Amino acid sequence: MASYKVRSFQDCAYFTKTRSFLKLYPVLEGLKHSRGRFIHVIGAPGTGKSANIYSTLALLDLKVYEAFLFLDSVELTPDEVWDQFWATLHEDLGAESRDDVYQEAAQYDVVLFADIFLDPEYLLEDKVGLGLWTEEHGPKTVTFYTRVLWEYLRHRQDLKNINIVTQTAWILKYQGVKYDLLTDFYILSWILVFILKIFFEVVRISYSEEEIIRIIRNYHSHCSEEEIKNLINKYGCRPRFILEALKKA
Repeated sequence: MASYKVRSFQDCAYFTKTRSFLKLYPVLEGLKHSRGRFIHVIGAPGTGKSANIYSTLALLDLKVYEAFLFLDSVELTPDEVWDQFWATLHEDLGAESRDDVYQEAAQYDVVLFADIFLDPEYLLEDKVGLGLWTEEHGPKTVTFYTRVLWEYLRHRQDLKNINIVTQTAWILKYQGVKYDLLTDFYILSWILVFILKIFFEVVRISYSEEEIIRIIRNYHSHCSEEEIKNLINKYGCRPRFILEALKKA
């Protein structure tokens, strides 16, 4: 169900400003006058990473290139996904070589990897994105993400002219429930995020119970505090899952 998933700059009408937004805003605001920054926006599934990114960028005077990736199948191998990733960038940016890709990307204040890169299946039923592909293959995707890290290390000089913002999750599914390796596994998640912070900037999206109540009431003003707290106990502080449950009720 995609009703409460923010997928674009135009899809932010009910956005509620929280402490996570107040952390993210100055980080993205600073991209106008800096280069060479790589920012991962992390958070458990359903916390609204895309909502925070799009709502923040909509308030800022930044020239944004939003990358996309439309995979035909979740059965593609890591090598096939890697090749299609670069082929898409070459075609969309009009670049003949990989060096040209970096040069074209440097013309923007921000290169954004968000929902139409990770979750295009919400927009195009016959396509899938990197998020669903990662979810389906789990640990087998390590080779792909290792290549991403190696590309980053090899092209540090080129990336000094580019700002990248990416909505980041490493999703695993167990018994029908989605888990994010970066946020849901306590010590393991702490170690992974610690490593991530060695190379990149990281902003985590999370909410207090009071913030969740405000977010839900922004959509459903009639909901009682007790009803929302019961849903928090069931779904955690994940507003999208709570909103979807309310819609089904």
